[in-house]
Amino acid sequence: MNNSSITSEKTLTIGGELTVNRMGYGAMRITGKGIWGPPKDEAEAIRVLQRAVELGVNFIDTADSYGPHVSEELIAKALYPYPADLVIGTKGGLLRTGPDVWPINAKPDHLRKAIEGSLKRLKLDQIDLYQLHRIDPIVPAEQSFEFLQQAQEEGLIKHIGLSEVDVDVINRAQKYFEVVSVQNMYSVDNRKWEHVLQYCKAHQIAFIPWFPLNAGNVASQDKLKQIADKHNATVHQVALNWLLNHSDNILLIPGTSSVKHLEENVNAVSLELDEDDIQELNSINPQ
Repeated sequence: MNNSSITSEKTLTIGGELTVNRMGYGAMRITGKGIWGPPKDEAEAIRVLQRAVELGVNFIDTADSYGPHVSEELIAKALYPYPADLVIGTKGGLLRTGPDVWPINAKPDHLRKAIEGSLKRLKLDQIDLYQLHRIDPIVPAEQSFEFLQQAQEEGLIKHIGLSEVDVDVINRAQKYFEVVSVQNMYSVDNRKWEHVLQYCKAHQIAFIPWFPLNAGNVASQDKLKQIADKHNATVHQVALNWLLNHSDNILLIPGTSSVKHLEENVNAVSLELDEDDIQELNSINPQ
């Protein structure tokens, strides 16, 4: 018996109106080393974005902090004018002061500048999905929420999501706007946020795992490798397919700067894991 009941659900709908394929693309890695500056090979980055759309990807996740600004600029350069069904989700709330350095700033004045900058770089009049990149530990979350509510009322953003949050924060945010997506770190061997995933599933909220290919512990690597060999697939394909099987509100955004890896990731959708495979992966002890 294969578990096609969930993976056959190839799409999900964000906020009741944005229907996208569940295999999306995360545009963080089309920047330079340390997610800083331009990519080593801009032409390849452009090809990755264009090939993603050719392969049926119609959800791209980015952020103003990727580069900073580089990822958004490349998306517009590669894909504008955009296909009618393409949904671009971007994020704000982080600053950049150097490679791999990500200070948080979710003050309303910074978020306004971030949104206005993203709109300009992406050549959009309105952002379909705007995600608060992080809750700021020195800014009351309600101040950030209040601003996002205002930006939504102004028509700058259509839908709002959160990132790296627990259920309590989601509930607090819901008093200001409908939370349509949550982007938390999650993978077959990192299920710290399982309770948030299940909450989101129960409330029709899209769950977007970041770092979905964590594969950090030896046990998971061994099991993933055995199953990958069985299906003539890659470890990454197995890890991605497990996520699709695990919950039908999961929207995947694996990132890569290589067309070859992009094609491998997208092909993970057609992998058919059987019930034994799923049970074996479910039994991994997350680290």
